Amino acid sequence: MKSLRTYAIPFTGLKLGKHTFEYDVTDEFFNEFDYSLVKKADLKCVIELEKQETMLILDFDITGTITATCDKCLSEYQQPIDIQEQQIARFTDEEMGEDDEIITLGKNDHEINVAGLIYEYVNVALPFIAECSNEGNGKQCEEEMLDNLRKLSVNDEQAEQADPRWDALKKLK
Repeated sequence: MKSLRTYAIPFTGLKLGKHTFEYDVTDEFFNEFDYSLVKKADLKCVIELEKQETMLILDFDITGTITATCDKCLSEYQQPIDIQEQQIARFTDEEMGEDDEIITLGKNDHEINVAGLIYEYVNVALPFIAECSNEGNGKQCEEEMLDNLRKLSVNDEQAEQADPRWDALKKLK
């Protein structure tokens, strides 16, 4: 977690207005998180922080590629990532209810760590079903693996012919 300290932005010394911070998000970043879905990445994160008197507005622009594993053929491919997100942090001493939209910063806070936000944005941007042939990058699933899957799959006709016990069960309908 020591390397994640580089993602802490000290806002107390900043003047009102916009400030830009740039980070290279690589494999080392994701190694800091246990059970991370992402293991290899080459991402560029640009954060534009707008400091106002009562709040901070953080605009995230994360672009690059991560190495993903195809759910169909298990080969690795480069998944492009392009994320634009915004996070608001309010300065307040009063206790607020939990809200995922707004971060609350107290009078004792002097910096905001954006590592958790970057990690969350990248993981949410991952496709639910990762397939290398869906990316339009010209890469197709490995034919050898697909042939093995076809050989091992059982279609409906083979299942009915293979086991005569089903005939007795079908008579019960």
